[in-house]
Amino acid sequence: MAASSNSSLSGSSVSSDPEDYQPPIWKSYLYQLQQETPRPKRITCPQEMESRPKYYGREFHGLVSREYADELLGGAEGAYLIRESQRQPGTYTLALRFGRQTLNYRLFYDGKHFVGEKRFESVHDLVTDGLITLYIETKAAEYIAKMTTNPIYEHLGYTSLLKDKMVSRLSRGRSEQRRVTFQRDDKKMEGPWEPGEMPTEEGSRGGLGGELTAHKAKRQERKRQELLALALGVRLGSRGTLLWKPLKLLASCPQISSPLLRRSALKECPERQCSYEKIHNFKVHTFRGPHWCEYCANFMWGLIAQGVRCSDCGLNVHKQCSKLVPSDCQPDLRRIKKVFSCDLTTLVKAHNTTRPMVVDMCIREIELRGLRSEGLYRVSGFSEHIEDVRLAFDRDGDKADISADTYADINIIAGVLKLYLRDLPIPVITFELYSKFVQAAKIPNPESRLEAIHEGLLLLPPAHHETLRFLMAHLKRVTMFEKDNFMNAENLGIVFGPTLMQPPEQSALTTLNDMRQQKLVVQLLIENEEVLF
Repeated sequence: MAASSNSSLSGSSVSSDPEDYQPPIWKSYLYQLQQETPRPKRITCPQEMESRPKYYGREFHGLVSREYADELLGGAEGAYLIRESQRQPGTYTLALRFGRQTLNYRLFYDGKHFVGEKRFESVHDLVTDGLITLYIETKAAEYIAKMTTNPIYEHLGYTSLLKDKMVSRLSRGRSEQRRVTFQRDDKKMEGPWEPGEMPTEEGSRGGLGGELTAHKAKRQERKRQELLALALGVRLGSRGTLLWKPLKLLASCPQISSPLLRRSALKECPERQCSYEKIHNFKVHTFRGPHWCEYCANFMWGLIAQGVRCSDCGLNVHKQCSKLVPSDCQPDLRRIKKVFSCDLTTLVKAHNTTRPMVVDMCIREIELRGLRSEGLYRVSGFSEHIEDVRLAFDRDGDKADISADTYADINIIAGVLKLYLRDLPIPVITFELYSKFVQAAKIPNPESRLEAIHEGLLLLPPAHHETLRFLMAHLKRVTMFEKDNFMNAENLGIVFGPTLMQPPEQSALTTLNDMRQQKLVVQLLIENEEVLF
């Protein structure tokens, strides 16, 4: 039956909980129309029909004509019956009286009754919902067509509350820098931890770590100059370092054709700020009691499946309004049930981080005590222990304990990282860009190949791009310990290729055919990490 009125009809004050919020003024016209809708009237058959299917009741009248069914309905609005079709015996028709005429619908049953998309437990519910839809769409067709022209979305309720919460969380995030404490040369040192600059076990002990850092810095500097020299046609000599500043100024000139070279030259400039946009994850929803659309403020009519709800943030809107809602979903942690197998952008927005916590925590632990581990990422850890860590992340989030005291084998942590990336519903290199990266890997010219890969990277969603950048910087550091762990960029490409890239059609044959390109893409990303990112 039509939903009855309750105290929310007149509106209420703004709640601090978006889930409980109701607009102070909402448009009741469609609600009033639903209340006026004709009620269903079942026309029962006076005799028992032997041919009646077990899922129909006394409204079944057997094999009768359209004309006779029309007589049985008697012209009463909302009257209905079910008959077996004379034209197609074995099929069933719902005859419904509405708008002074008899409407005939082919009726189906697969455990539930339906004539269209919606499925109902009973024929009576199906007729009730159908009458509501017919009545409202007949009486208010023009109103419905124009109801999205003056939305309240940006002004009232849910969006404003989420915006306030988001601003508050972001401001706290900026003011609270993460810090790390470690030992070096028997003196306690403290400083802010920045992504990509995490202290390694070797770096924290001085000696080899200090030499490694200095060597890396010199090599990076030399690489920048060589790229600039190539772009500008300058020959570098032994005093190449003196040419860096002038070359860097020249690198900003538009005459340098390669964006890759220009990006490398200007690497020290501030990175562009990323806005992590996220589309809403709308799913058809049945609302109990009166509900209205949080985009247009109009009543959501019907008995079931009246609209859609975002499963990540809880926004309730009409199905037609969902196409107009901007990509500004701010996931609610209460709705995020797990960490693994959760969409990457959804997870980072819910936790207000730039990357998934699993990636940060696992890489931090691996760089702390596992860079010298032989066969790192190639050797598997115990699957039972990997599953234990997965459950710990799903249960405890960033409070999960993955320290050496709990899991001494670093291969377990490496296995967890691979499992997390492999289980993403949308891979780090998204389905939409899979073919672009595969085709880029097939380009024979090395420079053109890198350019094509770089173009693909720029198309990645911001959260995916940042996660990939952070992971490649880590894998580059892994390759610096190749003498100990025997893992170079090619070996890591073999391991991470199928993990980071998956064909959209999920075909084993496609994956097998593209395995070489998958490996090459990841290998090139590692080897050219400083240039590509």
